[in-house]
Amino acid sequence: MWKKSVDYFTKNVLNLDSHFGEAINFFIYDTVKIWFLLLSIIFVVSFLRTWFNTEYVRAHLQGKSKVYGHIGASLFGIITPFCSCSAIPLFLGFIQARIPLGVTFSYWNVPYKLDKL
Repeated sequence: MWKKSVDYFTKNVLNLDSHFGEAINFFIYDTVKIWFLLLSIIFVVSFLRTWFNTEYVRAHLQGKSKVYGHIGASLFGIITPFCSCSAIPLFLGFIQARIPLGVTFSYWNVPYKLDKL
């Protein structure tokens, strides 16, 4: 749907059938797609944060060994979406819940490394 709309706009409305037109088509298509995905993911993660009890996570991690905390945070980082639009709100939630900074960085580091594969 998006692709056909952008194709129609660049070819019929703007009359761009050259390589420049293909570049404009690509730019418009990807910009709209990225904004849509970014806004959708931010909305979903913000909605899920209303049910995500960071105090429970902090209480669960308190009193456990640091190794357990780092492994748990890393495993949680693996199952969350890999883009920063979901990792940043959860990271900030961990900071606000006073979860130890090292454990929080263990969560943060996993999506970042998997995104670079």
